[in-house]
Amino acid sequence: MNMAVEMGEYVVGAYLEFIKKCEVVHYGARLPGGGLGGLNELDVVGLNFAGKTAYLCEVTTHLNGLAIINYPTTVEKFKKKYSAAKKYADVCLKDLKDFQRVFMFWSPRVSEGRLTEQLRAIGGWELVINRSYSDCVEQLRREAERSTRPTSNPFFRALQIIGHLKH
Repeated sequence: MNMAVEMGEYVVGAYLEFIKKCEVVHYGARLPGGGLGGLNELDVVGLNFAGKTAYLCEVTTHLNGLAIINYPTTVEKFKKKYSAAKKYADVCLKDLKDFQRVFMFWSPRVSEGRLTEQLRAIGGWELVINRSYSDCVEQLRREAERSTRPTSNPFFRALQIIGHLKH
């Protein structure tokens, strides 16, 4: 059973599709075969075949900040998520040997300081948090103002509608 796609995941999917030009965007990616290994979900995967790049994205849309119980627990959880993302890439993208793999962690609000330092220390993730998250949404907003083609991404479609309102 797939869980519903969360709006923050649609933000990332729109960015991968319209800014990173991914031809394929998949939500809620799981390892094949089910069982315990299939429980770890990768929120958004984007494939750009022209650029031979795979984007593997973890998305956390906590609007009050990113703490899960406490900092050590949060950091440990994201170490596990990174390991799961690497395993997904090794298993599911093994035939795309010439693809660059970009692991991204997206969150609109993360406390600057000890938590961000510890997240950066994990390594492997490109952190799209705080200002860089806002910058990506701004790129999408500008792209949506130029675009009128229909899209199945509800976040991007909302940006299109807002961008084309008559004043």
